[in-house]
Amino acid sequence: MNMIEAIRDAMDIMLAQDDNVVVFGEDVGYFGGVFRCTAGLQAKHGKHRVFDTPINESGIVGVAIGMGAYGLRPCVEIQFADYVYPAYDQIASEAARLRHRSNGQFYAPLVIRMPTGGGIFGGQTHSQSPEALFTHVSGLKTVVPSNPYDAKGLLISSIEDDDPVIFLEPKRLYNGPFDGHHERPSIPWSKHPLGEVPEHHYHVPLGEAAVRRQGSAVTILAYGTMVYVAEAAAAETGIDAEIIDLRTLLPLDMATIETSVKKTGRCMVVHEATLTSGFGAELCALVQESCFYHLEAPIERVTGWDTPYPHALEWEYFPGPARVGSALKRMMEA
Repeated sequence: MNMIEAIRDAMDIMLAQDDNVVVFGEDVGYFGGVFRCTAGLQAKHGKHRVFDTPINESGIVGVAIGMGAYGLRPCVEIQFADYVYPAYDQIASEAARLRHRSNGQFYAPLVIRMPTGGGIFGGQTHSQSPEALFTHVSGLKTVVPSNPYDAKGLLISSIEDDDPVIFLEPKRLYNGPFDGHHERPSIPWSKHPLGEVPEHHYHVPLGEAAVRRQGSAVTILAYGTMVYVAEAAAAETGIDAEIIDLRTLLPLDMATIETSVKKTGRCMVVHEATLTSGFGAELCALVQESCFYHLEAPIERVTGWDTPYPHALEWEYFPGPARVGSALKRMMEA
């Protein structure tokens, strides 16, 4: 499966298994979603289970919170992560707080799916990476899969979770694994081990990172599209980097991070979002607090620039293997 098919399969399984699961959002019903992630689900499960909504993100999330409080398990789609801002108040003030403010009498077991990131020439309003806005809110869980196998297992785990989950899908990875270079086409997921997705129900637990590449010289912390950029940079520089795919930003698997950094003595954080107040800043602080006496060089960050996402200069903005490779060489010389 590619990631689109894996995400669709997760929703299909959960709709069939649990009558309380509903899927809705803009164009997700008859049309099957702008990226086709929900194609065929309405015809299979009915218009009362998979349905279209008005163009109203705050309404989509507000309705999902009410449904969750009454026992349903909504899995809603925000068409692009860039469009989530009108719903942010509902997410931060209502969904994230409901279990706590009601002393456990009510829950908000909803999943908010959003295509995120750039690499498809979407311009300023179709390319943002807003994950740090959600990791800052207590009560939310934030997930960023990098491959079809994880996407399906993580989405099933998210739908079954009793807390609200922000599920960010790197649109650059929908159809194939990113090789790190825009000038070369990605290979299809069918030729990648992580494209082998079981057809049955399975979980990838929230809060467990995956070591994608073993190494001893430096630890690279990445998620989503940047996992493949990091792999390309390590291969091209010849530096023995250990690459950790975080998979979930909250809850965060600090045990895996600590074990790796204490082994390598160096740490780099790579993400596509802008530098200032990005999730990488939190990762740097956590690594410094827990691994300070094992560090042999300052922690490096390679990220997007602190500008609105450009259209004409997308690949100068997008952190690529060249920028990551330069930072790796700099770290090894420190």
